[in-house]
Formats: sequence, structure tokens, C-alpha cells
Amino acid sequence: MANHYFKFKQFTIWQDKCAMKVTTDACLFGSLLPYSAIHKKALDIGTGTGLLSLMYAQKNPTHSIDAVEIDAEAAIQAAQNVAQSPWPNAIQIQHTDILQFSPKSKYDIIFCNPPFYENDLKGKVYARNVAHHDECLKLPLLLATIANLLQQDGCFFLLLPYKRYDEIKKSLGASSLGLTAVTLVRQSIHHSYFRVILHGHKKEISTVIEKELSICQSDHNYTTDFIQLLQNYYLYL
Repeated sequence: MANHYFKFKQFTIWQDKCAMKVTTDACLFGSLLPYSAIHKKALDIGTGTGLLSLMYAQKNPTHSIDAVEIDAEAAIQAAQNVAQSPWPNAIQIQHTDILQFSPKSKYDIIFCNPPFYENDLKGKVYARNVAHHDECLKLPLLLATIANLLQQDGCFFLLLPYKRYDEIKKSLGASSLGLTAVTLVRQSIHHSYFRVILHGHKKEISTVIEKELSICQSDHNYTTDFIQLLQNYYLYL
């Protein structure tokens, strides 16, 4: 059973009302979101607990972040997590369907940890299905939404299962989006890739930087790369 909360160095994530709990790969994804003096307006699609918005706000406390969440209980809990954080005015929780969301202006950066699974077995809990399965927001529709809400010189970040890497590469072109960098993630140096983190822009990039990142070493301790990325967030690093 997942803990009701996950405590970081500067904020706490309460998660008992959210279908999507804090995971190691989501924390890794959040740690890779950039510090930026340029990108001042951010959008978090499907914020859940508010984890990614809070990790981003820790790096960029003066930025404006809209965090959209379709599930009512998750939106309430995300708002509570934000209110109790050091950045209550930086993040605005928007309880709505991203397909119905109409912001006044477009965004400099968009990040999303979308529903992972398509055509896989579903459980009996609706909120968990929405959080884990993409029947409500298919990947091509998500990419089209990102393209529509992104500034012309903006950038986007996505976390997906590695098994969907080829699928998303084929879908990006149809949405006028292009990849800049890709991080292939595995649990340890002895495992196969299980996640892919995508960084892209609203244009075609001739060269895509691809790198690997392992969470653990063979002795089950965190790798140096993982520690460097999460040491400003995890309590005991």
C-alpha cells in the first residue's frame, strides 16, 4: 500500500486522494525539467498530485505554472499540496479537461506524464483508469493539444513507456513537433529500458541527442547520475 504522503526537502506531496502516486520515474522526470530564465509561462497537463509542477517551481519560483487536472479529488489534493508549499502563488491548479482548457495565452514550456497504457487491461476504479490508460486522451490528440498550446519557440517534455517510443516518433511529425533530446531510462545497469523522456520543440531538429540513464547500480544503490539529479529533492541524498 502506498504511503499517504511523500516528503521532499522543500515540499510534501499528499497522495491518498490521487490515483497516480509518486513514483521514482516521475521524480526523475521532474528533476530533468529545466531551469530557465526565458520560459516564464508553463503548463503541466494532468498534474495529479502536483508533483511535476512543484519540482519545476523549486527550480523556477518566479514562473507562472498552470497545472490542469481532470479528476476532482486529485485537483483538490494538488491544490492543497501547492498551498502548503513554498510557492503557493506560482502554481494555479485548473480542474478541467485539457481539451476544454482555453488559456489567455500560449505557453513557453509544456510538460506531461500522460496515461501510459493503450489497449491494456483496465481495473474497476474509474479514476485509476483515467490516470493510467489513455482512452480519454490518445497520444496523437495529446501531441496536437501540445502543439496548439505551445509558443512557436517553446519546448515540451514527455515521460512515456519505452515500448511506445517508436509510436510517438511517428506521431510527432503529424503534430508539427520535433525532438531535441531523448533520455532512455532503465531501473539498473542490468535492465532493459522501461521509460523514455522526450524533450522537443515546435520544429524539426536535424540532430537528436540521445543518452541513457540508470536509476540503480548493480548493488541496488542509486547511480551517481541519479543522485546528482535528485539530490536537491530527495530527503536522504
